[in-house]
Amino acid sequence: MNERIILKMLGKLIQLEGILLILPTLLGVYYSEKSFFYLAVTAGGSIIVGSLIRLVPVKNSRIRAKEGFVITALAWLVFSAIGAIPFCISGYIPSFTDAMFETSSGFTTTGASILPNVELLPKCLLFWRSFTHWIGGMGILVFMLIFVQSSADEMNIMRAESPGPSVEKMVPKVRETALTLYAIYTTMTVVLIVALIIAGMPAFDSACISFGTAGTGGFGVKADSIASYNYACQTIITIGMVMFGINFNVYFLILIRKFKSLLKSEEVIVYLMIFFVSSVIVTIGTLGDSIMDSFHHASFQVASVMTTTGYATTDFNLWTTLPKGILVLIMFSGACAGSTGGGLKVSRVILYFKQVVREMQSYTHPKSVRTVRLDGKSVNSDTIRTTNVFLMAYIFIFITSLLIISFDGFDLTTTFTSVAATINNIGPGLGVVGPVGNYAGYSILSKWVLIFDMIAGRLELFPVLILFSVSTWRKK
Repeated sequence: MNERIILKMLGKLIQLEGILLILPTLLGVYYSEKSFFYLAVTAGGSIIVGSLIRLVPVKNSRIRAKEGFVITALAWLVFSAIGAIPFCISGYIPSFTDAMFETSSGFTTTGASILPNVELLPKCLLFWRSFTHWIGGMGILVFMLIFVQSSADEMNIMRAESPGPSVEKMVPKVRETALTLYAIYTTMTVVLIVALIIAGMPAFDSACISFGTAGTGGFGVKADSIASYNYACQTIITIGMVMFGINFNVYFLILIRKFKSLLKSEEVIVYLMIFFVSSVIVTIGTLGDSIMDSFHHASFQVASVMTTTGYATTDFNLWTTLPKGILVLIMFSGACAGSTGGGLKVSRVILYFKQVVREMQSYTHPKSVRTVRLDGKSVNSDTIRTTNVFLMAYIFIFITSLLIISFDGFDLTTTFTSVAATINNIGPGLGVVGPVGNYAGYSILSKWVLIFDMIAGRLELFPVLILFSVSTWRKK
């Protein structure tokens, strides 16, 4: 293990977070809020500490796959811990565990909260809270790669952090790939902010809500999430959530005018089909006086849960079993690989289904040789293997987390959906942790388990598992 290169990379990341903290600090100064001081102290301290760590001499700058996984896992833990400091020292979230829960939820774009009323926070802290979604949406390390000299080794970092079964470079160099991703991401975010302002949302709210929509996070600036905004704003957010849940490779293909390739994307087609079919079923299950109102709220909640954003226009906790059952199911399917959304990812669901079909065909035609194909291409055995291993690891972590937090004594619906909502980076679940509830009632141990689930879910499990593996740190 090359500990020095890991330390040096963490120094760069701490320094970067300090720079990012300057934006909410300036906002606090603009609004004449005292809390800007706590953001400024954290920003200054991070820049100084990060700069000192970067002075550590490094003989071997190579980043192997193992270092890439460890750097990725540590980066998200460190970013969350530093991001929690302003909330702690300002007194708005005095418990470090609660502050860590809030910022981990922010950076992992989960949107689960321990705050009973977010409107009590000053605007600069509200902005920082939502800004964590935008930073974490495309990836902390992907953002950092824009500012450093790229190498082939750094692809190990991008693969370790990016969601989905496999990640490839869009363009020859890693840095150019990171720039391309963030150019698309930033442009879409700006368009969303402008659209919400035109629709009547205040500028501050539109920025914060757009950060949550772009990162598929779900932190709002009002206690009722999105419910108090007009239908035009809610519709724009619905469209935004669906768009940010699509693989960003699709937008790259649009930029280079490879429109034919889009028609071959099974994942996007299935993703949109799940969205529309689920919206119709939930509409039927919640049908009231107005079909249009029912469809409006149904499509919003389906988009919010499926893309793992977590916003709400209504208390879906009060819905009947059928629509709630649909929401629980799409919690697991999630969004597309290569998007800012969480969950298992639609591409994995497709691969699992195709493997079942292939196995059934092998029973009826034992001598036939069939390969699993996705987007018209054969899926190699390594991808199949890692996809299956991912599911086993996912089930193991899910069950273990479920057993541990069960000791807190909440009902099964609350307990089950708490784990589902955190490991899939959704935010609100059902029961006590529904759209009008929060996670404040959980014990310290349970909160740390759910923090682990949020970070593990965002990083596709293995970077965090490798970080805590004894063999990773064993000297050979």
